[in-house]
Amino acid sequence: MNVKALLLALLLPVAAFAQGFAGLGTDAEGFSVPQPNPQFDFPADHGAHPDYRIEWWYLTANLTAEDGTPYGLQWTLFRSALAPEDGDGWSTPQLWMGHAAVTTQENHYVSERLARGGIGQAGVVADPFEAWIDDWVLAGDWNTLRMTASGPDFAYDMALTAQGPLVFHGDAGYSVKSAAGQASYYYSQPFFAIEGTLQLPQGDAAVRGNAWLDREWSSQPLAENQTGWDWFSLSFDDGNKLMGFRLQQTDGNNFTSATWITPDGVTTPYTDGALVATPLAVNDDDVPVRWRVELAARDVDVTVAAINEDAWMTTSVPYWEGPVTVSGSHTGTGYLEMTGYE
Repeated sequence: MNVKALLLALLLPVAAFAQGFAGLGTDAEGFSVPQPNPQFDFPADHGAHPDYRIEWWYLTANLTAEDGTPYGLQWTLFRSALAPEDGDGWSTPQLWMGHAAVTTQENHYVSERLARGGIGQAGVVADPFEAWIDDWVLAGDWNTLRMTASGPDFAYDMALTAQGPLVFHGDAGYSVKSAAGQASYYYSQPFFAIEGTLQLPQGDAAVRGNAWLDREWSSQPLAENQTGWDWFSLSFDDGNKLMGFRLQQTDGNNFTSATWITPDGVTTPYTDGALVATPLAVNDDDVPVRWRVELAARDVDVTVAAINEDAWMTTSVPYWEGPVTVSGSHTGTGYLEMTGYE
């Protein structure tokens, strides 16, 4: 399958789905659907779940060079199923898409890879863990991982070491996304220490910092009236962390959810309404790049600001994704992802 044909196959479901951002609100008929009270099975659940329609392995990192220059890094592998019945070789309905990016204060470097499942070009193996698309690789034992990716104007080679436990969002990993009950299975490893080398047009940079790896799968994660989301992963200087998202609805309201994570990995979930995220400023494309984020239950009232306002992912399904600084009641760094603004 050539690249144009593969891209069409990847995006046909998106074009056909009228419901929700990128079709993620379309009915899940025939696919498995997340259920309350999940029982996770590791290491198997680090691998793929082909009976669910959409799944991702999503890593972001806040990095600093020896001279104090900040950078952001992203590595993502998406799996999408065109049909609920799996098959072998070219008959598989599994399609793969990889996104990689490096963000500086002046530039945002992006690359995308597309692959057909079943022929070895892309996939995920649970034990020993390896996720790959072409020569981009994320592999290890989930306590230590190596991550590589490259694009026309960047490359990176990173080592990651977990310094805390996995954490589970929502109700023990069952993450509700709407008042109608759409949900996903969602867990994270937000405690990675990361170090390695960025290769950029201006030269190589040795960097280190912290990384956050999200795992999520579902078949209908959004309601049909939800048009996009604003997702925050914030790491505070006191060791606490906050994951929060705001799902935009056609009626002008939002559905929110949050997870408070202590330095030793104890979580407290917060349901719709507890988190308040308010745009404060937009860039030239009317995308919010400075936010007020509040979680009153934890005395959080912070300003979240992009280090580069133009961190637009110029990918098949475009979105904004970049590193942020945190100031106010808490200080720190984090990552912000926004969809539905194109």
